[in-house]
Amino acid sequence: MTRLRLHIFTAMACVAMALYSCNSDVVYDKYNHTQLTGWEKNDTLAFDVPPMKESGRYRLELGLRTSTSFPFTGLSLVVDRTVEPGHMLYTDTVNCRLADDKGNVLGRGVSCFQYSFIVSDIDLRKGDSLHICVRHIMKREIMPGISDIGLKISKR
Repeated sequence: MTRLRLHIFTAMACVAMALYSCNSDVVYDKYNHTQLTGWEKNDTLAFDVPPMKESGRYRLELGLRTSTSFPFTGLSLVVDRTVEPGHMLYTDTVNCRLADDKGNVLGRGVSCFQYSFIVSDIDLRKGDSLHICVRHIMKREIMPGISDIGLKISKR
C-alpha cells in the first residue's frame, strides 16, 4: 500500500510541475557570477536575450545575490539595454535598497541574501532580441559581497 501511495504522489507531482511550466510567463532567467572579493566598477555584466517568440509587454527584473560581507545598505546600478533590430538604446538606473534604516537586511536568506528589483516594463515585437549590460555606479571602485547579478524577463 505504501508503494502505491508513493507512485500516486510521484505522478501528481509530475503533473503539477508540467502544468506550472506550461503556464509560466518567464521567457528569460539567467544569473552572471561576480567575484565575491569585489565587483569592479569597470566590470560590466552582459546578457544576450534571444529573439522574442511573440509581441507584447514584458517586465524586466534585476536579481541580486549578496553575502554578509556587503558593506552598504544600498546599491546603485545602471542597466543599458539595446533592442535589435533597430539598435534602440535605453538606460535605466536602479537604486537597490538592501537594508532598512536600522540595518536589517531586506533580502531572503540567512548568510547569502536574494533580492529582486523591477527595472521597467517594455514593449517588444516578435523577433526583437536584447543585449543588456549591468554595471554599478557606486563611489567605491570595488564592491565586495555581491556574488551574482541576474536578469529575468516575463510576459505581462
